[in-house]
Amino acid sequence: MDAIKDPYVLEFLNLPDKSEYSETDLEQALIDKIENFLLELGKGFTFVGRQVRITFEEEHFRVDLVFYNRLLRCFVLIDLKIGKLKHQDLGQKQMYVNYYDRYVKLGDELPTIGIILCKDKKDTMVEITLPKDNKQIFASKYLLYLPKEEELKQLIDLDQSKFE
Repeated sequence: MDAIKDPYVLEFLNLPDKSEYSETDLEQALIDKIENFLLELGKGFTFVGRQVRITFEEEHFRVDLVFYNRLLRCFVLIDLKIGKLKHQDLGQKQMYVNYYDRYVKLGDELPTIGIILCKDKKDTMVEITLPKDNKQIFASKYLLYLPKEEELKQLIDLDQSKFE
């Protein structure tokens, strides 16, 4: 899907790149700069809530950030991971998306989209974990700062090697 960026650049948060911060710190920084984050997400996004609780079988779960996209006509659920993305994270996101599709979205709305924003992800692990025809769950890397010129050249060289 073209509407999902990879990576997201979160420079506007002014979080120190090298220091320790928690997922809660990242979430709070995004909420504090919600206007900037909405612009980074793209057109049509509206903020619904943070730490939105869903409950079934007497267990409670929380979606970090919930948005609705007016142009796509669907909910967009975002979870934040400050470390390496794990297959369990993708399974949890699938559960949240399934819940929204079955119990929250209206009949005329399109299927819910789930995005995991993570500091580190491996594309192969994402491809192997998710179904081949997946159009609902996405893992996107986030950067706290744009890469320096030399790092950018290395990234471009890596991407070009995929096409050779």
